[in-house]
Amino acid sequence: MLRATANFTTNRPRLVILAWFCLAAIGVTQIPTLPGLLLPGGFENVRLESEQAYRIVREEIAASGPVIVAVFRGPDGSRADAAFIAQVSAQARRAAAVPEVQRVLTPDFSARQVAAERGVATALIVLSGDAGAGLDAVEKVRAALGTDPLTPVITGGPVAYADIIAVSESDLRRAEIISVPLALIALALVFGTLVAAATPVVVGGVCVVGALALLAIIARSADLSVFVLNLATMLGLGLGTDYSLFLVSRFREELLRTTDVREAIVNTVETAGSAILFSGLAVFAGLCGLLTFEFMMLRSLGVAGAIVVILAVGAALTLLPAILMLVGRRIDALRIAPTREGEQTAWIRLTRWAVTRPLVAIALVVSLLTVLGLPFLRARISLPDASVLPSSVPSRQAYDVVTAAFGPGAAAPILVVVSSDNAILAPPALDALYDLSRAIRADPAVAHVDSIVDLDSRLTREQYHLMYRANGVHADPYARAALDATTGARATMLTVTPTCSAASPECEALVDRLRAFAPGGGLRMSIGGAPAGSVDISRQLYADFPRAVAVVLAATFLILLVLLRSLILPIKAVLMNCLSLFASYGALVVLFQEGVGSGILGFTPLGYVEATLPIILFCLLFGLSMDYEVFLLSRIREEWLSTRSNVASVERGIARSGRVITNAALIVVLVSLSFASAEIILVKAVGIGAALAIALDATVVRGVLVPATMRLIGEWNWWLPGWLDRRLPEIGPRV
Repeated sequence: MLRATANFTTNRPRLVILAWFCLAAIGVTQIPTLPGLLLPGGFENVRLESEQAYRIVREEIAASGPVIVAVFRGPDGSRADAAFIAQVSAQARRAAAVPEVQRVLTPDFSARQVAAERGVATALIVLSGDAGAGLDAVEKVRAALGTDPLTPVITGGPVAYADIIAVSESDLRRAEIISVPLALIALALVFGTLVAAATPVVVGGVCVVGALALLAIIARSADLSVFVLNLATMLGLGLGTDYSLFLVSRFREELLRTTDVREAIVNTVETAGSAILFSGLAVFAGLCGLLTFEFMMLRSLGVAGAIVVILAVGAALTLLPAILMLVGRRIDALRIAPTREGEQTAWIRLTRWAVTRPLVAIALVVSLLTVLGLPFLRARISLPDASVLPSSVPSRQAYDVVTAAFGPGAAAPILVVVSSDNAILAPPALDALYDLSRAIRADPAVAHVDSIVDLDSRLTREQYHLMYRANGVHADPYARAALDATTGARATMLTVTPTCSAASPECEALVDRLRAFAPGGGLRMSIGGAPAGSVDISRQLYADFPRAVAVVLAATFLILLVLLRSLILPIKAVLMNCLSLFASYGALVVLFQEGVGSGILGFTPLGYVEATLPIILFCLLFGLSMDYEVFLLSRIREEWLSTRSNVASVERGIARSGRVITNAALIVVLVSLSFASAEIILVKAVGIGAALAIALDATVVRGVLVPATMRLIGEWNWWLPGWLDRRLPEIGPRV
């Protein structure tokens, strides 16, 4: 298959290049539409209790949508007096003119919306149920509120989502500006010629354009996360240049053996191309692990990654050989540095040391990676809040004001949704509701509770019964407004403001305690709100994670089994990958949970690890790390088939591929580190985590651990039962 592909591309190079660049040109017209089609969030799951609570609210209480919180501050931090509250309320009511707004809850509605001593008041702008995520309403609400007499800052889900999209686009542009020149400079230093350096960048660029264009088409009919922008770009540039570097390096090596350019390309595609194909399969298998999750955010990253891998492998095996056919020996044109091809003395020395003292080498590397990974044992897993956004965006600014003025739990209260088969205002239900509220208020982690039975601390149980008799027709205007906002015929909700932030372990424990309550009076209770959602999503993610791990490990093992025709080497490769991933996990805990280096990297320490980060990194890096294992072991296998000497094949294989692997890893590390400039912490962490894992993997793991373990295992490296050997397809490096 690979020979046929090489023959086709070398016979019709102009046609192949034209086809790719026509597709890229069409793709360029689609890319501008992509950001507007992508969605924030992506963690909805109807089986979660927090989602069931939202469903009851929508169906039984009010078909309302997301909430925008407008935060007003008095001039010069003056106290929020009655005049200030009236002023804020009047200005906030302007938002009611926006078509997507269902109602506006002003600070004269509830004293809970005023921090008098801090001069802060908030207005809750509730969007209608058909407003979707509310992104379209954000600017309309902002414009309606205006800046006279006060200039509010707004936050809430829709505002945070809008900010995430805007910051993601900004992060992407910045990363592209940084990564492309860095990759070009690194490739120029690697190859020593501008022509050879430019070729992988062109292929990488085509991969990115093609992937983003396909995602724009898919996003018109399926939900995709806003984070596919960053992943597709990082992976497209990384893999596109990576595979091209391997192919160009092997092509230049083949040119030293033959004067026929076509023959050199065919030999290159048959050898390095086989490794690229299997490397792509390994990366594809890793990213497909994301497809096993039930959440749109992770599934869409898996889709984006799979598209990038297919394009990167396709471009490396068709577009690049066509370019090389036209360029030919001019691949070394425009030289800027002396040739540095062939075996590298440093790699030879390192390999010989590892195979001479394998036990020492293994002990040193395993100890190093284990020590680096140990901090992961104290990792705290949680979903983030607005604090992960840069302090320059409105949603983060308003979030900071709210938490400072009202307490850490005010920005993300817990919703206790209570429902009944009978009228929720019937005496038995009202009694049970009253008792439940008092029990919740008694919890030391609860700051206060707001509900239809918590309007005034002076009101007794009997007074609430009088107020709500005859289904609330006798309620005063204030109580009537509370009923309209929180209560339906058979359900009501209590808003529980905790004393702790939503991402804290104390808040997680509070959610669990609330769920342990058993209200009487025939009432059913569901716990929702951001803190409960964070708990539910995190637990569901890690309930599904073992399945993803099993899929990735099994697929990777089978791919390596077919490529290497060995039973031992795939097992060893999987174990070493897990070890290098463990080390990068530990480093991320030190950086992002504990905040070491946060000042240099420019972020606020979270105090926890973002819940999706270990999952994304596992699925992404397991394939990327295996990338180098495939290239290294396929080259060692070539030498084994020609020498049948375990030690000689290891030494020669690493000596001839070590420099290329290091250079390829350098490109991916530089591309990944360019995303460390991102302002969204998840993107920053993925970039840094990928760079750390790949740097470790391409140096100490492939340079020391691989040769040392292969020396110890000896001839068993290539053992394969005869019955299995006969059943496996004949695919892999050919000599």
